[in-house]
Amino acid sequence: MQIALVVTRMTDENLQLAAQVGVSDIVGRYPGPRREEMGRLCDRVERHGMRLNVIEGYVPHGDVVLGGPQRDRQIEAYQRMFEHMGAFGVEVCCYNFMPTQEWARTSMNTPQRAGAQVTAFDVDQSPQDTDGPHVSAEQLWQNLQYFLEHVVPAAEQANVKLAMHPDDPPIPSFRGNDQIMHNLAGLERLIGLVDSPTSGVCFCQGCFSEMGEDVPAAIRRLGPHIHYAHFRDVCGGAINFHETFHDNGQTDMADAIRAYQDVGFAGPMRPDHVPTLAGETTQDMIELLEMSEDQITADTYNGPDTPVPPGYAMRGRLYAIGYMRGLMDAICK
Repeated sequence: MQIALVVTRMTDENLQLAAQVGVSDIVGRYPGPRREEMGRLCDRVERHGMRLNVIEGYVPHGDVVLGGPQRDRQIEAYQRMFEHMGAFGVEVCCYNFMPTQEWARTSMNTPQRAGAQVTAFDVDQSPQDTDGPHVSAEQLWQNLQYFLEHVVPAAEQANVKLAMHPDDPPIPSFRGNDQIMHNLAGLERLIGLVDSPTSGVCFCQGCFSEMGEDVPAAIRRLGPHIHYAHFRDVCGGAINFHETFHDNGQTDMADAIRAYQDVGFAGPMRPDHVPTLAGETTQDMIELLEMSEDQITADTYNGPDTPVPPGYAMRGRLYAIGYMRGLMDAICK
């Protein structure tokens, strides 16, 4: 297992902090459509003695999921990104197939231990979009098949692994749209859509815990198909939950590490959705998410002035890295 980290904001100080606490792999956001932007991002990370090993988040893909008019153009952007990743040795692309494009919460400042703030979700507090058109599960499966058939060959050629993130929240229907990655069966069906070891999953522990799954058992069940992991925990279930510190959620985190070791997982693992601690502030990223592909540069999501979304401030991430390292040192020797 390689300890990985999203560094928000990606300043030299935060990159240095990541290196100091033993991070080896940096998770970058989509740097834009040009090869030189990928190269500059890799170079910046390498100057701090780490490597960019994962691209995760904010790749334009709304029409890929919904089967919209820009689907083929967005698929071409994925193919081009894989070529760039392969050129610089970036091994994993984490993506999702949520019709809403990213994870959703109804609270960004639910109090946790000693006033730390976490994100939370309550389906009764979530607005439901009753206007059409909406996408069905059958349409989503068809769109996913089309996507994988067109991008897996490019990923194979570039030696890039695809890691599908579960729906978050993992419920069958959300805001008027069906969802297909809301349970373990959906992730297993994904694996069978194309005959390639390149297509696998991002094992987001929080999502599987929200589903009601036994997290260590699910790790053992998905085993070799796990290309990337999000080490996080929650309290509650799919329709009502809140994030926790890594040491006070509902999952046996030591047994989760033991399960990863048992299945031979050796890929990148990062802490996810950490509490916001005293002295930290977070900001909304809605304006950035509405940018077009042509507007995105390497600094859009990876720069020193990028807004810090709730769950992604640095102090909580440093605490999480120490917790992960302690578990790994105790269990994996």
